[in-house]
Amino acid sequence: MGRARRSTTTHSGWSALSGRIRVVDYRHERRLIVSGAILSAYPLNGDWSAIEREYWWQGVASVRFPPEPSVLLVGLGGGTQVHLLYRLSEPRSITVIERDPVIVRVARQWFGLDRVGKLEMVCADAETAVAGLARMGRRFDYVMEDVTYADPPEVALPKLLAMVPLVTPLGSLVVNRHRRGDPRPLARTLRLYFREVRLRRVRKTGENTLICCSRPLLSSAADA
Repeated sequence: MGRARRSTTTHSGWSALSGRIRVVDYRHERRLIVSGAILSAYPLNGDWSAIEREYWWQGVASVRFPPEPSVLLVGLGGGTQVHLLYRLSEPRSITVIERDPVIVRVARQWFGLDRVGKLEMVCADAETAVAGLARMGRRFDYVMEDVTYADPPEVALPKLLAMVPLVTPLGSLVVNRHRRGDPRPLARTLRLYFREVRLRRVRKTGENTLICCSRPLLSSAADA
């Protein structure tokens, strides 16, 4: 007899914006795989302990939340962090920026987003959406940026600086970066805009480094 299959493709589709999209069940975990990369994981058995080692959990656990925080997630994936935020805090509101409506539909259908609290979904590219939120004077206690992951620093930096005005005075901005891209130049610049900036490597063998920025300065170096 052959070995039992460890993974099953539950859903397969295509998006003009994101490419091939697959929902794969591997043992007790459901994964969102887009163009070959795992963007989200969701435990089918309700056991989140394996996720604690990954950047989704570490990004939430790396900051101190005020009571009932307002949250902005830049990039949705399958919504892993949405679930974690409801497990680790009691958010007043969660706003999500996701450019691809196909990803939103997959997350709702296959990753349980319709069973969590109310979400404000902004379906637009991140730069346009961030600029619109800033014009409206919106502010958030926690901003998680997960779309400039693989961008060169000179491309990522203007996008990240545009998010600084969205952070409340005691709030935090957490940036997910790929380990092959040196996060230190970005961290050095972000120290001009935040009182505290820390680098957090996610597992020695992991691909993620988090830049954790807390308490934005009232007057940035650019305005000095």
